[in-house]
Amino acid sequence: MFSFFYNSNIFIWIEKLLNFINSIFFVLLVAALSFALIFSPPDYLQGDSVRIMYVHVPAAWIGLASFTSIAILSILNFIFKIKNLILITKSIAPIGFMFTCLAIITGAIWGQPTWGTYWAWDARITSMVVLAIFYFIFIMIHKLISEGEKANRISSFVAIIGLINIPIIKFSVNWWSTLHQPASIKISGESSIHSSMLMPLLLMFFVMILYCALIFLMKYKTEIIRIKKKNLNRL
Repeated sequence: MFSFFYNSNIFIWIEKLLNFINSIFFVLLVAALSFALIFSPPDYLQGDSVRIMYVHVPAAWIGLASFTSIAILSILNFIFKIKNLILITKSIAPIGFMFTCLAIITGAIWGQPTWGTYWAWDARITSMVVLAIFYFIFIMIHKLISEGEKANRISSFVAIIGLINIPIIKFSVNWWSTLHQPASIKISGESSIHSSMLMPLLLMFFVMILYCALIFLMKYKTEIIRIKKKNLNRL
């Protein structure tokens, strides 16, 4: 099963996907930035500082979704022993870590004009820092432990433990008194954010997802090549 991912066809598909995403990425990026920075209205309370939301919120979503994916894939690897899942988690982790840090930094920048301070150890901010720490530990395990199977076991265990933090981040604004407002966008129920802000927000999220796909495909391709070279050296 794992040998399929060593087949040269997978590189052909990766190149096709990379070319397709590259062909539309910059056009969509310009459109998204135009709506976020120019055409979307300022907030009646926060003014133009609300525009940080168009980077902060999608970055936080991606950070949470990436770690959730890593944890779920780690559980599946424990059960079904599919080695390719490890390559996928290793390819996702740097992306998730980067966007989690971006969410923390942009949140601090947004917090100064909104709350009057760059930093406050409230539940949402603290739990996001904990998420960044879990990402860092996961990545460093693969950097520092040379024995592949041992690194995979430990990193998978760390990811599964870190999954506990995801609902804490999500519901921290409901469980505790925090500086963060409750969720403005709801899958079920009516969202409180106006469509003039929701559309640029979703467009920026889509552009960031495309960027994640680019980085993931390049990292995934690199991981496959690294494993192939390692196996060839054993022959």
